[in-house]
Amino acid sequence: MDELPLIGVVILMLVVLPWLMWRLYRWARAMPKGAYLFLAFFPLISLFPIPTESLKQLDEARQEQRKNKASPSGDDEND
Repeated sequence: MDELPLIGVVILMLVVLPWLMWRLYRWARAMPKGAYLFLAFFPLISLFPIPTESLKQLDEARQEQRKNKASPSGDDEND
């Protein structure tokens, strides 16, 4: 009986989601063509992965920040 609320939520989403998508479609059709195309292609952004080089640079920057926080600000290592 624990899965009964989950089943209810899934069924509700299967009914509500298509209705919301149909409303969005009708709303977008009433808009200018440029906005309609934007709404059509906007979800495609999520298909493109983040380049690995950008992730590497972000990880390096985070490591540098951690090193800077961990080392005392008054000590010079090059003396």
